Amino acid sequence: MSLKTQYYTASSLDGFIAAPGHSLEWLLQLDASETSYPEFIRDVGAIAMGSHTYEWILRHVTEGWAYEQPAWVFTTRDLPPIPGADIRFVRGDVRTAHEHMAAAAGGKNIWIVGGGDLAGQFYDQGLLDELIIQIAPVTLGRGFPVFPREAATPPLRLVSARTYAPFVEVRYEVQKR
Repeated sequence: MSLKTQYYTASSLDGFIAAPGHSLEWLLQLDASETSYPEFIRDVGAIAMGSHTYEWILRHVTEGWAYEQPAWVFTTRDLPPIPGADIRFVRGDVRTAHEHMAAAAGGKNIWIVGGGDLAGQFYDQGLLDELIIQIAPVTLGRGFPVFPREAATPPLRLVSARTYAPFVEVRYEVQKR
């Protein structure tokens, strides 16, 4: 297996990963018991997330840290650590952190948990290999875009589309510029 940097996330039908105020209530109401996540996470060796995603976890997850993999949290603020979790707080360019994540991943993949702008920063540096989007049967009208970047030339290459009721999962390969 060759290391990939993957953005795996859920999105509303109209392209938002979170509603205004970073709310995920729209997503939590859906039955996500059948997805590709168990298969996906087995191949993940390191995690990247933005500060809003990390803060959402701090506010909403009461049963400790859900990941065994080391995590890099990109932030410009001081955030509290989670006891016992392998979390590294980083600032600045994603390229340097990506090198450390790749080394720590041990040949496994790097997962960009969220948000869309962080995935876009990896894309801007030519480091993003794949987008895996679970499209939910809801529209939000506004919020935080799934991928706030232009990726038109060359276009993304569709790898697969599958249904995991109530979601449709699309996988796109990022073709290098």
